[in-house]
Amino acid sequence: MAECLINQLCKGTYNAVSAGSFPAGYVHPKSLEILSQNGIDVGEPRSKSWDEFTTHEFDLVLTVCDQAANENCPAFLGNYRKLHWSTPDPATTTTTTTGTESEVNAAFKATYEILKDRVEKELV
Repeated sequence: MAECLINQLCKGTYNAVSAGSFPAGYVHPKSLEILSQNGIDVGEPRSKSWDEFTTHEFDLVLTVCDQAANENCPAFLGNYRKLHWSTPDPATTTTTTTGTESEVNAAFKATYEILKDRVEKELV
């Protein structure tokens, strides 16, 4: 979600890529659904490992998952700023695995709103 929000709301300032230490192998369909419902272009997202980007230079490295913030990130090239935005991962919550459709939608919507607010306040 953060990748798409940053790429749309910060167009011309940042070109975001999303990656993780243990990629799931897919982008959760609810993430794509919530983004699309809110007019955010999802492009052609794919699940990626951060190892794919160890030779890239970044201006900003942003972690959104508390687990990732405590992991040893790869040493990316360049003089980048690092931010952490503690954000619940709706794909791994109990609500998503055992909740009703409306509870699952609410969990993804809440995460979308948190990320959108942070992007607008801190990056735009």
